[in-house]
Amino acid sequence: MRVRLILAEALTGLRRNASMVISVVLVTFVSLTFVGAAMLMQMQIAKMQSYWAERAQVSVVMCRDDSTATTCADGAATEDQIAAVAERLESPALAALVRDVRFESGDEAYQNLLDLYGDEYKDYVTPAQLGDTYWVGLIDPGKSDVITEAFSGTQGVEGVRNQMQYLEPLFSALTVATYIAVGIAALMLIAAVLLIATTIRLSAYARRREVGIMRLVGASNRFIQTPFILEGVFA
Repeated sequence: MRVRLILAEALTGLRRNASMVISVVLVTFVSLTFVGAAMLMQMQIAKMQSYWAERAQVSVVMCRDDSTATTCADGAATEDQIAAVAERLESPALAALVRDVRFESGDEAYQNLLDLYGDEYKDYVTPAQLGDTYWVGLIDPGKSDVITEAFSGTQGVEGVRNQMQYLEPLFSALTVATYIAVGIAALMLIAAVLLIATTIRLSAYARRREVGIMRLVGASNRFIQTPFILEGVFA
């Protein structure tokens, strides 16, 4: 009987403060949505980083006739310079870091461009403009600086480019967005807690005369407080 009475009192309080209860429900729903979105976003970022880390490569770009780098003062890379790069990639110092190496000539790069985009760039790009490139897959993508340092200043090498450097800004932006979502969710959860506390206080204030009568007839504090607590829990 007491349980039924307590539940009836709690439901009465919820009906009296319906607008406040709806506010609490909406704020809590939105905050938990932000939490879920932030968690899903972080999981997706981790998967994307893992996916691209396995596929991103470091490219050792050989000099072309029109290269302006100081290491390309003699024009396009010679066969000896191209072979020297291959030998260095196979040396013990670098072989332990390298997963695979693929050489792509200017002609192959040009054909791949045509296969990918059709004849759209046929009249604007030539094989000589693309040049020769070594595509290096690393066991640990975080060691790309070792490859960069190994070929820095090497004659015949225009430069070393890491594909991950183009993806890092995207990952950083997504990570910042995740932190913002978590921050908003935390603020809204705090707002929800404050609204619940306010709901309980307003309900207690609106029924202060009833509470006074209950105290006069000897009702225990637990019996008096339980309906208000249930209102907050239900909200």
